[in-house]
Amino acid sequence: MVAELDIMPISHWLPNIDNPLLVAGPCSLETEEQALATARELAKDKRVFVYRGGIWKPRTRPGSFEGVGSIGLEWMKRIKEETGLPVGTEVANAQHVEECLKAGIDVMWIGARSTASPFTVQEIADVLKGTDQTVMVKNPVNPDVQLWVGALERLNQAGIKNLVAIHRGFTPFRESKYRNYPGWKTVIELKRLLPNLPIIGDPSHIAGKREYLLEISQKVFDMGLDGLMLESHIDPSCALSDKAQQVTPADLGKILDELVIKYASSDDPNFENKLEELRGRIDQIDHEMMEILASRMELVKQIGEYKKQNKVTALQINRWAQMMDDRTSLAGKLHLDETFIKILFQLIHEDSVRQQTELIEKK
Repeated sequence: MVAELDIMPISHWLPNIDNPLLVAGPCSLETEEQALATARELAKDKRVFVYRGGIWKPRTRPGSFEGVGSIGLEWMKRIKEETGLPVGTEVANAQHVEECLKAGIDVMWIGARSTASPFTVQEIADVLKGTDQTVMVKNPVNPDVQLWVGALERLNQAGIKNLVAIHRGFTPFRESKYRNYPGWKTVIELKRLLPNLPIIGDPSHIAGKREYLLEISQKVFDMGLDGLMLESHIDPSCALSDKAQQVTPADLGKILDELVIKYASSDDPNFENKLEELRGRIDQIDHEMMEILASRMELVKQIGEYKKQNKVTALQINRWAQMMDDRTSLAGKLHLDETFIKILFQLIHEDSVRQQTELIEKK
């Protein structure tokens, strides 16, 4: 059970926002010149609402560039003064939060590895207690929606109402063209559990390569999310971290130009009426499917009783193979996705075997 969070809309802390939230800036601040040059170019695009820049950047393995440290906060203050953009950075412990509060950093976010640790999140929440800070929370490295929700709850219980979730993908469990596995179903579940929570996508970390940024950014809006966090560097070829997934401010603008922004609803009453009609028909079909499934399971139990009387195992592998061939063949004829049908009938078959096994073993 998830308690409803007391969350403010994005417009509470960005009153002039009239488009999807866009957070953009370098993966890492490297020099004051690089940080400012990037910020000046991004500020020219009025679709950018927050400038992001990594200051503390511990890497998976030591030895590579790990951020400039606290000096970057001074650069952030200058960027804010010069461009007027709110500024944000990642925090991973209490000291980071304290320094950011003193420097007037507008937005802090908790990274994927930190979200995975309730100890770390609680440490950060304790320091933020009593502030009106805006905090973004990236998903944990593994697709554990409860861990993600738990981090948001800890911050909300500390009084943080300006909360945003960031979907940056999950550690891949197989070879993938992307750096991180998108796992959209986890984001859908988060939206279901916390419908009033703003969620933005982080295509840079999902993609890992700039050539995939447009397709993932479009998918973010197709899924009804509220904005993007995209990494932008004045000269990505010279970036000291994650150069392959960063784009110049000019190229960022081109990506934004191509995106088709989609919304959760429409003001057209005819659209809403037609949508409700179609949804009503789907509801009716779903109810009929469940009634049919209940009838099927009743037959499964009858077969189980017959197997028990004749001392036959619940699992009949030849029957299973024959059934799958038949169902996937029919799926093709009906223009249904064969992979989907295989997964669907695997689940049905697993539950059928479970029910028959319990019946057979029952004394």
